[in-house]
Amino acid sequence: MSKLLPGENLVLKDHPHWITLVKSLVVPVVLLVVVLVSDFTLVGLDARLRTFLTLGVVALALLWLIVVWIRWRSITYTLTDQRITIQAGVFSRQEKIIPIDRVQDCTTRQSLLGRMMGYGRVEVDAAGAQGAEVLDHLPRPGEFRDQVFVQSERRRGGATAASPFPAPVPANPSGV
Repeated sequence: MSKLLPGENLVLKDHPHWITLVKSLVVPVVLLVVVLVSDFTLVGLDARLRTFLTLGVVALALLWLIVVWIRWRSITYTLTDQRITIQAGVFSRQEKIIPIDRVQDCTTRQSLLGRMMGYGRVEVDAAGAQGAEVLDHLPRPGEFRDQVFVQSERRRGGATAASPFPAPVPANPSGV
């Protein structure tokens, strides 16, 4: 998010977990391995043709890596004390804003691999929205969920930052 609103404070800002990069690079890595294996096993093929083929596949793999990196960096999840913002897109930009005081539920889902690697899925259900907004492959989803609830309580006038519980009321308020 490029600009914060007046009086707004940044709580968390993140991109999808790096595992999305790894998942997207499986195809070019397999392609590189196939080309390198065929380069060493197809001895009868012309050396210039093998070199041209290998360089072409390496260039394609590097281009794929650049595209995957740019797409990964173009997705941003931002949590402030007033809103949740989900931004995506390189050439055309899509932005979804959820006011923090409209959040009704925040659910996290983590697979076994997600728990081991520290990523998961967060579903934010807001009042008046058509279904939950999904933040997929979010690093530290539990921390994000907890911060959403803390900020939501603050906006609604609930607990303070120092204490998650309201201050106790004295037994004898008159002091007598």
